[in-house]
Amino acid sequence: MLESIPSTLAPENWPFSLEFLPQPAYMVGGAVRDAILGRTRAYLDLDFVIPSKAVKVARAIAHHYKAGFVLLDAERQIARVVFPHATADFAQQEGDSIEVDLHRRDFTVNAIAYNPYTQEIIDPLQGYLDLQQGILRMVSPANLKDDPLRLMRGYRQAAQLGFTIEPATQAAIRSLASHISKVAAERVRVEIGYLLANSQGTPWITSAWEDGLLAPFFKNATRESLIKLAAVDEAAALLSQNWQQLGVQLQEYVRDSIKTTWLGIAKLACLVNPVPELAEIELQELTYSRAEIRGVTTALKLLPQLQVVDMPLREQYFFFHDADIVFAATAVLAVALDILVDAMSGDKPLHTAVETKAKPCQILAPLINRYLNPDDLVAHPTPLVSGKELIIALDIPASPIIGQLLREIGVAQAEGKVSTTIQAIALARQLLEG
Repeated sequence: MLESIPSTLAPENWPFSLEFLPQPAYMVGGAVRDAILGRTRAYLDLDFVIPSKAVKVARAIAHHYKAGFVLLDAERQIARVVFPHATADFAQQEGDSIEVDLHRRDFTVNAIAYNPYTQEIIDPLQGYLDLQQGILRMVSPANLKDDPLRLMRGYRQAAQLGFTIEPATQAAIRSLASHISKVAAERVRVEIGYLLANSQGTPWITSAWEDGLLAPFFKNATRESLIKLAAVDEAAALLSQNWQQLGVQLQEYVRDSIKTTWLGIAKLACLVNPVPELAEIELQELTYSRAEIRGVTTALKLLPQLQVVDMPLREQYFFFHDADIVFAATAVLAVALDILVDAMSGDKPLHTAVETKAKPCQILAPLINRYLNPDDLVAHPTPLVSGKELIIALDIPASPIIGQLLREIGVAQAEGKVSTTIQAIALARQLLEG
């Protein structure tokens, strides 16, 4: 089996000392799987199974290292200790032995345990063999049914690991698909987020839709929606190739606290109702944040404007004002739709349509170049005057008119008609009197 224990499992690489664990204790799950595969990550995510008093052990470790402590499940005795560069979960062993515990897990590749005291690998379900073959195989249909989130997690893990799902496992997922509706929307949303984050997830989110796992959450998703997802991946690659900075922005998070990328926002827009107001309701039900909802609805609202050739400068100004940080997601959606139209009109595969057609990028090039230029006054106006200054200079009360005047000054500045505060105030006075 294993010739040597991967060094990443060694206790000297943990954020706490082995002496805090009772004997026996086992490391399980993703950390063991990834160590065997040679996958490393900067942030350690460790899982331990302890025969008894798991919460007490976790609390003692948190106290000693002045780390964060979270009681995840009092009844099942599961707790988390949060270190600066690692998280360690401690769970009470289910059943009389570690082998019994491993038989209750989701997939064989996640049912491998490591005993740090004996350096023994415990693999009762031949998960190591499946790791070698790149196969995701269920432990049993009953285990998947016990926690239906595991149904969706199978697709996410296949995408992340680059594995295939064994046919009997996929058949079981398909037959149990209706159980996914019992899972809280926010738990499913996290798994979907992983699948939307990069192109490897697209074939798997398509499989999840085909197997009936998406319908309870994205009621408006169709076969065309999934084809759009693939087109968004192609469009992102095309835009990144031509404008590296835009490609970087597509991979950035909506906010530091929200781990959805702008590429993910564009893909989300493919799965929801295309009417922004209806999409908003749909995303609220799925417990998406206000920032994510605003990203999707703004992209859907502005998408038609990006299909206009030679947009007048005044319209460009207002477009950039409305788009703001959602520009990258809107641009990738627009290019994706053009790629789709081209592929369908010529009955060509998506990647061929991309190779033979630079039109989408040519239409958007002037707008993208404006957006990427921080000194461009159309995309990034620098106000000549503030609302407060207008109120004082014109001796008028605060009202929505102030916002309208500021926008007109911004357009005039972009057109080169005004360039100083005095000229801006003069224009505002003229607009008021006119």
